[in-house]
Amino acid sequence: MGFRLPGIVNAKQTLQQARKGAEAKNVPKGYFAVYVGEVQKKRFVVPISYLKNPLFQNLLSQAEEEFGFDHPMGGLTIPCTEEAFINLTCSLNCS
Repeated sequence: MGFRLPGIVNAKQTLQQARKGAEAKNVPKGYFAVYVGEVQKKRFVVPISYLKNPLFQNLLSQAEEEFGFDHPMGGLTIPCTEEAFINLTCSLNCS
C-alpha cells in the first residue's frame, strides 16, 4: 500500500537493504530519503527543496533533538506520525 502525493516518492525496501546502502541507488537526483513513523518506520523520498522551508526545518530540529546524528535506520529519521508528515508535505506542495 502506498500514498501518491506530488513531490513524494514512496519507496519500499527492507531494513536489511537499507543497511547495505541500497537506498542510495533508488533516490532520484534532487531528492533525499527520510524514515517516518513512531513505531514502524516508513521510507519516503522527498525533494531537496523542502530543506529551505521553515516548517520542514522545524521538523528536522525535532529529529536532531530526539536522535542526534545517530539515526537508527541508517538514514534521516523523522519523529512524527506518517499522517502528520504527509499533512506537512502536502502543505509544502501547495505553497
